[in-house]
Amino acid sequence: MATHHAAPGEVVDLSTWANDLPEEKSKAIVKTGAMELARLVLSAGREMAGHRVEGPLVVHCLSGRITVTLASGERLLSAGQLLYLQPRESHAVRAHDESVVLLTIVFP
Repeated sequence: MATHHAAPGEVVDLSTWANDLPEEKSKAIVKTGAMELARLVLSAGREMAGHRVEGPLVVHCLSGRITVTLASGERLLSAGQLLYLQPRESHAVRAHDESVVLLTIVFP
């Protein structure tokens, strides 16, 4: 079964967006040729290894606390805080608490 993506003009409730998935609660919200929005859920202690994306990236912590590790050091984000990253900037993410993150990726 294909995952549902938001249609233009559709209101998205990030607190319930992935309730249709039985286990994994991370889910793409919108994906076009120009951008992607994704809701990422990280359990406490979970770490995503270092990686990079081709375009600019915004990491917006909606709930919980995460650390984003960059070449220039670590940045702690709490609920309501966001971080902008340059294209191809290497980063890793670690959750301190159960956390929900909104990722916005712009494709070059």
